[in-house]
Amino acid sequence: MEIIPAIDLMGGRCVRLSQGDYDRCCVYTGDPVDMAFCFEKAGVRRLHLVDLDGARRGKIVHLDLLRKICSSTRLQVDFSGGIKTGEEVQRILDAGARWVTIGSMAQTNPKEVRCWITKYGTDRIIIAADVRKEQVCINGWQRRSDKTIYDLIEQYDGVLRNLMCTDIERDGMFSGPSLELYGKLRTKYPGINLIASGGISSGEDVTALFRLGITSVVIGKAFYEGRLTWEEMVRMKL
Repeated sequence: MEIIPAIDLMGGRCVRLSQGDYDRCCVYTGDPVDMAFCFEKAGVRRLHLVDLDGARRGKIVHLDLLRKICSSTRLQVDFSGGIKTGEEVQRILDAGARWVTIGSMAQTNPKEVRCWITKYGTDRIIIAADVRKEQVCINGWQRRSDKTIYDLIEQYDGVLRNLMCTDIERDGMFSGPSLELYGKLRTKYPGINLIASGGISSGEDVTALFRLGITSVVIGKAFYEGRLTWEEMVRMKL
């Protein structure tokens, strides 16, 4: 099991939202670079870095913080939020990111995103699906599209290798992961590397995902509020 801590950026600070609501924002530290360093020191190898300001505005805001984290740590970083063009994808990779995670554009312009996957490789692009009751939401979770998670996946048939799926209604709520949804996805699309996100509050939640066949999981608020520690994950030896 690959445990991936998340750092969500807003106003240059490390924050977490509840159910994707920008008005329900908790600030945990003023220095995301220090937080990234603490994760690395604890033994973390990978980081999910989200530009919430960029996602809401439709324009990358925190490229400098990505660059600082990549130059200050050895973490392998996937970066998301506000990505609209191929030039921006290149800038993110040049800044040191190992992966570029595409959310809204994956839904609104699949033809362009397929071109990015072809150019940079299936192992460098992650498609992100933020869902409410299996409907995909875009623009920083603010607008629900008319497509389901299954519609989105089918648009990338043959080129989709990495999918990050977040159940927005569970995100930041400590209500447990959406096991039913992830089970469906695991069964229907066994060849996709599914990265689960949202609602995880305990080691038992992580174990439940592992038993479903999920091998990568993003954890945010549970780390920040001390419900889970990296040392605990190591002891579980998943």
